[in-house]
Amino acid sequence: MRRVSVLIPNWNGRARLESLLVRLREQTLAPAQVVVADDGSADGSAEAAARLGAEVVRLARHRGFAAAVNAGLRACYGEWVALLNNDVEPERDWLERLVEAAAAQRAWFACGKLFRLGEPNRLDGTFDLVCRGATAWRAGAGRADGPLWDRPRRIRFSGFAATLFRRELFEIAGPLEERFESYMEDAEFCLRCALRGLEGVYVPQARGCHAGSATLGRWSPTSVRLMARNQLLLVAKHYPPDWKRRFGRAVLAAQALWGLLALRRGVFRAWLKGKQEGLKMFQSLRAVAEPADPARLTALLAESENEIRLLQRQTGWDAYWRLFFLLAGKPQLRPQ
Repeated sequence: MRRVSVLIPNWNGRARLESLLVRLREQTLAPAQVVVADDGSADGSAEAAARLGAEVVRLARHRGFAAAVNAGLRACYGEWVALLNNDVEPERDWLERLVEAAAAQRAWFACGKLFRLGEPNRLDGTFDLVCRGATAWRAGAGRADGPLWDRPRRIRFSGFAATLFRRELFEIAGPLEERFESYMEDAEFCLRCALRGLEGVYVPQARGCHAGSATLGRWSPTSVRLMARNQLLLVAKHYPPDWKRRFGRAVLAAQALWGLLALRRGVFRAWLKGKQEGLKMFQSLRAVAEPADPARLTALLAESENEIRLLQRQTGWDAYWRLFFLLAGKPQLRPQ
């Protein structure tokens, strides 16, 4: 029997957390351990979790998703760690299906298919994909479910709303990047793994529902600021010294288009503030970063972009990605 620890990062989400803890009791593969990493909540979340039988790791103050996950990981003892947001409602066999598939395929991590809460045929997302411009797409987000999303496959990127990991992976690749706080920490971690050849698997039979950004809000000023900042920090941490020559056009296109989305949503000031913060942090992070091999990074991102292009063609183009591919140019696969 493979031991699984379930890790739930939480910040002031008591009602959602209580519901999830009760739901976990119905899993066909019972977790050996449930850990709640409480990120400085002030709503009684930690006390409620303890009453429901979870092990609680308390952070003295709110430090963000990455810090909460890292603190919780130190308390997990399972061979596998299932990371779950408190706004996810997993189906009863979610955990069992992920463990079986990941073990059978010797994958380092696994994710399934999430639907939007209250919309049983509308996808919240599946696996993730990342472009050269340092923005990500949750594949299938907003699409109707269908046969295209029922195909198991190897993956390099996954969002961390509901993902299973070998605990050993964090010993190899390191913890989540706490300077990111929240958002894009999943893309950064998965990029580290991909550069080491550590891949995951998409398991469409492992299903659940996701409220999506229930803590901060999908387009809240805080979410947009952190996302805008961390996109630049992803470049700072992993892109090579000559990144402007290799990726500059794609980065400019991706970031500008994302700014236009923020403007349309009425949160342009938050986007601008995030970019300002990212630029202030850029050089300090760059000074301690270990940039990826340019050829390896270019190949990984080009492959990911090809998947975005293919899936967009098959399911209908988002304006963002249509414009990105028009503006970004082709990947430079060979040194110049």
